[in-house]
Amino acid sequence: MMRGASPAYAPDQLTRTWQSASILMDYPGDELFGRLDLLSEVAASLPASLGSGLQSTIEHLRGQSLWDSRSDYVDTFDNRRRGCLFLTYFSNGETRKRGLALLRIKQVYTKAGLVLTDDQLPDHLCVVLEFAATTDQRAGVKIIVDNRAGLELLRLHLVEIDSPWRGALESVCATLPALKGKDHEAVERLIAQGPEVEEVGLNPYGMPDLAPMPGGT
Repeated sequence: MMRGASPAYAPDQLTRTWQSASILMDYPGDELFGRLDLLSEVAASLPASLGSGLQSTIEHLRGQSLWDSRSDYVDTFDNRRRGCLFLTYFSNGETRKRGLALLRIKQVYTKAGLVLTDDQLPDHLCVVLEFAATTDQRAGVKIIVDNRAGLELLRLHLVEIDSPWRGALESVCATLPALKGKDHEAVERLIAQGPEVEEVGLNPYGMPDLAPMPGGT
């Protein structure tokens, strides 16, 4: 088993979980609803500890319109800082350091032969999950684990607001080892202080515009 992934699961189970979660946690496109039956079959083929969370998200998406799914998605991930899907934002905040973190991840992709399109940032959770699932599991899971505190803060946010995407992310977290002491400390620090902020020189790094956290969310 690769370092950084839970020893409880086989590589093919990790692949199916990460790729399914990558599809489910991306912005709902027209093609998503046509893929829900297949995703449900994949989820059913996994151990319950991985598949049940995916199924929960799938069933919620089945029960609402594409328009409502898109509206909920924007409110969950685009309008709240704790819902940010860009992993290095949590560890580096709105600072120049994030540009270096993005560059390092992009170099990992380039080494593995993956070329991103111009509209993709390398630290978007769905991009990282897709990379881990289809290109390089070992390198992909390292990116995830290196940003584990941010991933946990995102999970807590989704639990707090009872998000339909909570299940998919909990399935991803189930593929990882339990949080260690330093990870807990990092999460507590993020909750108390939030990511770092630096007001100058951020545009070249493709920083996403994030709305303030209403009510601290």
